[in-house]
Amino acid sequence: MTLLDPLADAMSSIYNSELIGQPEVVVAPASGLIEKVLRVMQARGYIGEFERIDDGREGRLRIQLMGRTNKCGVIRPRFPVKRDGFEKYEKRFLPAYNYGILIVTTPEGVMTHEDAKSRGIGGRLLAYVY
Repeated sequence: MTLLDPLADAMSSIYNSELIGQPEVVVAPASGLIEKVLRVMQARGYIGEFERIDDGREGRLRIQLMGRTNKCGVIRPRFPVKRDGFEKYEKRFLPAYNYGILIVTTPEGVMTHEDAKSRGIGGRLLAYVY
């Protein structure tokens, strides 16, 4: 089985496991981008701890779920956003003002749209969580 978008598969696995109330989920394959997105989600309190499991192949990620994620998913295509253009996408992907986060990859790393706005930098949209 070939994966076209491992980040999308990881986000849908997290969402589906949250829906049925599982305490943890194992996501494969593991990648650096998925880990960076999970760190942002962890810093905002959407997920608990996560660890990389080395299985001799591509690796897996075990993620502790906290039941705080209502919806999460990737944004395809990965729209480029200028430093003052986040409001359009907040309205499009988030349900209400100041509710949820957009995860953005920037020249300074992966961060939330709020951090990118406060630093005055743009980037490309990766995912949303609320």
